[in-house]
Amino acid sequence: MKNQPGENPNLRSKPIIKGRGSALQIANRFEKVHVEPEFDQLDPDDQADLLNRKIPTEYYFDHSNSIISQNNSPDLDFNYSLNPYRGCSHGCSYCYARPTHEFLGFNAGMEFESKIVIKPDAPSLFRNWLMRPAWQVEPIMLSGVTDCYQNCERKFQLTRQCIETALELRQPLRLITKNGIIRRDIEPLSQMANLGLIEVSISLTTIDQSLMRIMEPRTSSPQARLDTIKELSDAGIPVRTSLAPIIPGINEQEIPELLKAAKLAGAISAHYIMLRLPLTVEPVFFDWVEHYFPDRKDKIIGRLQSVRNGKLSSSDFKTRMIGTGVLAQQVAQLFTTFATKYGLKKEKVRLRTDLFRPVNTNGQYQRRLF
Repeated sequence: MKNQPGENPNLRSKPIIKGRGSALQIANRFEKVHVEPEFDQLDPDDQADLLNRKIPTEYYFDHSNSIISQNNSPDLDFNYSLNPYRGCSHGCSYCYARPTHEFLGFNAGMEFESKIVIKPDAPSLFRNWLMRPAWQVEPIMLSGVTDCYQNCERKFQLTRQCIETALELRQPLRLITKNGIIRRDIEPLSQMANLGLIEVSISLTTIDQSLMRIMEPRTSSPQARLDTIKELSDAGIPVRTSLAPIIPGINEQEIPELLKAAKLAGAISAHYIMLRLPLTVEPVFFDWVEHYFPDRKDKIIGRLQSVRNGKLSSSDFKTRMIGTGVLAQQVAQLFTTFATKYGLKKEKVRLRTDLFRPVNTNGQYQRRLF
């Protein structure tokens, strides 16, 4: 049967909700029952209504007794991370954290970005964890999974409170975000920078505003991120830029421009990560590509497979961040050439660990034996 003029065949079965990265209700791999809506039963007018409807963000509160996560991955240059939120409203179709939402009973599609778990006790749990006599001071990543400056931070300010706790105790932090909300916290971050206790990474994926709007629908614009780098840098805060992810067939050609723009804004170093599609990230990304780039879908998927030995993901610690094969080597060479040209091929800032001072909730210093 022929499509009617103006009718999008992708829309009938896989609508994209305005302001969201995914409308998919993917089956949770840990649940036995799954309900699947049949969008192909709707007429074109109802499909259009689906596109314009708004999916509200719901908040759930987690009063767990722990807040710090530990990893043993040789690919990561931090051992501990602090995550005030689970799930992420940014709606990036490629987000590697999507499968983590399934452990909470949610799905990795729409629910990952519309059902956000808040950890209201994060600041006090963070302080209690640092006050342990067993803590051997080293930098902690804020945050290592979902963005600690996603939109709910405006309301809950848990990231701000954790930063203030780290400043008070002189605990070094590394921080990564793609949201300009971080500019609100320039004052405490600047104080930490003066003490050598902070390094911030700002994620850049594209300079193209139209691409960013569909790839990362609820994040800051490319210009806002560059402005953020500049404002942080002007305040004396060391800023790296993270080109993450590089998506072959979509944004790898932007590497030189992204690095140049980051340098002009004040970034001191840069790194990149090649896209991989583990578990339930794959159907979300496939659906996104099919909707927005139907004519390039095969090319994009083929290039992704070419950097993963014919697969779409890899858990190999040595190559999972950069990929393998000819195309991966070309991307690495392109990045190295221009990162070197703009003076961004540098190691991370070495943060101080000798200033740590345990302070309890009463403002009293706690003596420790080292």
